[in-house]
Amino acid sequence: MTAVVEQLVQKVSSTRTFAKIAPYVVPAVDRAVHRITGGRVLLSTRMLPGCVLTSTGARSGLPRRTPLACMPCEETGAGRRAWVLIGSNFGRPGHPAWTANLLAHPEAEISWRGRDVPVRARLLRGAEREEVWAAVLRFWPPYARYQARVERQIRLFRLDERAGEGAQDTGGAEGGA
Repeated sequence: MTAVVEQLVQKVSSTRTFAKIAPYVVPAVDRAVHRITGGRVLLSTRMLPGCVLTSTGARSGLPRRTPLACMPCEETGAGRRAWVLIGSNFGRPGHPAWTANLLAHPEAEISWRGRDVPVRARLLRGAEREEVWAAVLRFWPPYARYQARVERQIRLFRLDERAGEGAQDTGGAEGGA
């Protein structure tokens, strides 16, 4: 994405109007495109890297699939990967439901570039959270505006690929972000 387009997208995504509309439009479009492309593409990844989180519902116990922006981390030891999920809820009050799901059931899976990756989620706190939050703001500055609009602290989760459970190929070439 060119710098001018990126600045425009960041400016639009920081608005209250975007926060009102996006939660209804972006996930629905992403789910459809993800399904049609066999998990290889999310339209929102034209702005940010994205994944589809499959978690267990905190109250229902049922699988919940949620397209989300994510921040990939450098590989951890033994070649395993990690990602950060940002519970911004587009700068709206209230934590997104998927965060409660991960708090109740940290074992989850993400679809990342056409591959299913089993992960373990961990809510970041204290100094570690502050360090990652600074990296998140460098990664996508509009998150600062989201935080300024809400009284709650935006939840950050680190997803670590589970040991001994490498990514499973879903049959397609890698695509996406």
